[in-house]
Amino acid sequence: MPPVEAQKGDERNTGYVFDNASVQASSRFKALEAIFDAGSERVLLQLGVKPGWSCLEVGAGSGSIAAWLSQRVGRDGHVLATDIDTRHLRHLRFDNVTVKDHDVRHTPLPKSHFDLVHMRLVLMHLRNRQEVLERLVSTLKPGGWLVVEDFDSLSLPPDPKVNPAESALATLAARLQVMTDRGLQLRCGRLLDGWFRRLGLREVGNEGRLFMWRGGSAGADHMRANIEQLRTGILACGVSEPEFQQDLLRLGNDEVAFPSPIMWAAWGRRSH
Repeated sequence: MPPVEAQKGDERNTGYVFDNASVQASSRFKALEAIFDAGSERVLLQLGVKPGWSCLEVGAGSGSIAAWLSQRVGRDGHVLATDIDTRHLRHLRFDNVTVKDHDVRHTPLPKSHFDLVHMRLVLMHLRNRQEVLERLVSTLKPGGWLVVEDFDSLSLPPDPKVNPAESALATLAARLQVMTDRGLQLRCGRLLDGWFRRLGLREVGNEGRLFMWRGGSAGADHMRANIEQLRTGILACGVSEPEFQQDLLRLGNDEVAFPSPIMWAAWGRRSH
């Protein structure tokens, strides 16, 4: 699918709510890396990523995990970094990394080829999630690991009764409605365990990571990029322009707090 140039403050029609072509994409990627890369790397390390492995990074974004995997697998290993729009991967210059335009929803991948397949914050966007998971399992070598990380955005809403600093911003609530209306599975991370077990994977494990984000943090930067990109849909949900602008200001105020989505990581091995 060819990339579509984004207009400032609006979302584009590529099938993904958060398009890599948007002007907010770089800010979103920078925030996600700062918040979640350490946890992703720890999970991958505990699964034993080592020199010589062949790895697939699906929806590689700006390439931070692909770059980290490149160092782990060494010159005898290889990393295939894919995305539907690879404009943010052009800076990767490693002999053992290949960058490829690829739509995991539809485009085939090699069978029984990879020691590791990793995908973060992609599955929740896909309507054919089960089919994609089955396809990814088929790309693994026997004994290879599938690792999927995704959000559960619904299980822990802000609650000022528990913590007066927690703020239920109107724009963030409208953002969830826009995402739901466009087909995102907002409990995706919480559902991974059941999906992995139905796939017949062995040694299935899971963990959830949760943060209290304050205004001015990387988490607030991530939310700001999201609501700016979904501005049109959020305003259509009934949020006024003054409310929208007020919430942008509140995301820069360190006295404002809100719990992050829960980032679930699930892993399992192909048995045959």
